[in-house]
Amino acid sequence: MLGRFERWGRQILYAIFLMAPPKRKTGGGRVTAKGTRPEDRHSSATNTEPHAVAASSRYTPKEAKRQLVPPSWVPVIMLILLIGGGLMIMARYLVFTGSNWPTFIGLAAILGGLYAATKWQ
Repeated sequence: MLGRFERWGRQILYAIFLMAPPKRKTGGGRVTAKGTRPEDRHSSATNTEPHAVAASSRYTPKEAKRQLVPPSWVPVIMLILLIGGGLMIMARYLVFTGSNWPTFIGLAAILGGLYAATKWQ
């Protein structure tokens, strides 16, 4: 079943069940008239003084957090886990040829080393 849609004086055929009709373009453009200024606005308030920003809407920067010094053992643990994981994966191919458990343990150790690397600043 075909539908018809007219745009720019031409008819466009489209399948009704397969796709939606093309969207209609609206004029768009300015919302306010050209040449108007913010002070030309008429406000409903009876105050004659300019709009003041309320104190609660001002930007307040966050308090600076105390800089934490990571323990000195974090890089040591990171290196031990990364190197140990790599050695464990190599040992699976050299020594433990009948089992895949050393590979899993090596991958877990490498992931633990990467996690420790994220904690080291």
